Amino acid sequence: MADLNRKKAYFWLMGTCIALILLAWNVVRLWSIPAAVAMSVVAAVIPPGAAIMGNWGAERDLELPTRGDLEDDQRQD
Repeated sequence: MADLNRKKAYFWLMGTCIALILLAWNVVRLWSIPAAVAMSVVAAVIPPGAAIMGNWGAERDLELPTRGDLEDDQRQD
């Protein structure tokens, strides 16, 4: 379930990024270039944050060996 929430958050953040860039340089620039540049700066900051949020807690979802698994491996050697 947490994996699905992370994927949704990543999707929405990256979609927002694309929307900001498209709106900034196809619509807003006709009225205000500084506003278009500001929108682009915000859009440039979103992808690193989206990557961090998309990977947040991914280590917990990995299947790590338990202590019993490690003891079984040592016995086999």
